[in-house]
Amino acid sequence: MKIGIPKEIQDGEARVAVVPSMIPLLTQDEHEVFVETEAGSRASFADPQYEKAGAAILKTAKELYAKSDVVLKFQAPEKNQTLGKHEIDLLNEGKILIGSLPPGTHSDLVPKLLERKISCFAMEYLPRITRAQSMDILSSMSTVAGYKAVLIAAFHLGKFFPLLMTAAGTVPPATVLVLGAGVAGLQAIATAKRLGAKVEAFDPRPAVREQVASLGVFFIDMEHPEDAETESGYAREQSDEFLEREREAITARLTKVDAIITTAQVFGKESPVLITEEMVKMLRPGSVIVDLAAAEGGNCSLSEANKTIKKHGVTIVGAVNLARSVPVHASQMHSKNIINLFKHLVSSENGQFDLEDEITRATCMTHNGQVINEMVKKNFGKEN
Repeated sequence: MKIGIPKEIQDGEARVAVVPSMIPLLTQDEHEVFVETEAGSRASFADPQYEKAGAAILKTAKELYAKSDVVLKFQAPEKNQTLGKHEIDLLNEGKILIGSLPPGTHSDLVPKLLERKISCFAMEYLPRITRAQSMDILSSMSTVAGYKAVLIAAFHLGKFFPLLMTAAGTVPPATVLVLGAGVAGLQAIATAKRLGAKVEAFDPRPAVREQVASLGVFFIDMEHPEDAETESGYAREQSDEFLEREREAITARLTKVDAIITTAQVFGKESPVLITEEMVKMLRPGSVIVDLAAAEGGNCSLSEANKTIKKHGVTIVGAVNLARSVPVHASQMHSKNIINLFKHLVSSENGQFDLEDEITRATCMTHNGQVINEMVKKNFGKEN
């Protein structure tokens, strides 16, 4: 097959779908790989590195899309302003697209995919099963975001994170509260611990208690619901009554906290508000909140996506897509995820997709002019 790796066109996107070191995994299976010129330059991967790895460099996106049977992307397709055409329209009819297609993009992109009979596979919909772990892009990017969130908090906080013994006296460690102990939360906990902070964590899922304890962190207790997570391992949307109990448990810790990292998200829905304006007022002046759920509405009611604001003496960072700020390692992790998924999808000898396979069917958005993914089918019907 002919595989294309285009340059990402979304504003501020520095990552690339596949890095040079992963190209041989495709060429050894006799696939031909095309890379748009400078596709990896913003992540420090130059064209000569791709050529040395066995890829052909193409000068334009138009040429790349026209020649490719499969396109591997990082961000969801959008209109290429230089060419005046949408990236989906650049794909030949009936070809394959593998990449990102967040729930919020369905109403715009699904009709285009159906019209051109594109077989589209969205990595966000991978099931939380052992076989899919090596393809799990959400976990990979959450790892990067959790790490970066702590560095951002440390940058804005006017205090040291670690305990320091100095000639001027002893400096106590900062206290960091992490809300949500999924992949991003656990990485944030580990990073804050490595920087020397005193760390506390909260999560409504009792199953994560042992993971938090293994990092030597205090776990904030409260009465937990039995159905805190879905069968797929994602956090489940909770009732208003339960959210109020969560806020009460969090409030009890606020007067002792210097920085808060919030990571609570519900896939395909708005994020729960865990910190109200009244709770922000309780924080000590100079405290910092880094809200990793800002793009989905925010865990803090005052968060503004892609903005850093100051309210009631507290700095609130509406963090969006932090993984793009670590483009080298984020690209490397994405490369392994997407190539593992690609190899799984095209593993059959006749080149046909096995839509009975759990991974294939879950990630398949559209195929032969039809919506395949059940969640997308349901939501797309509502949107239209």
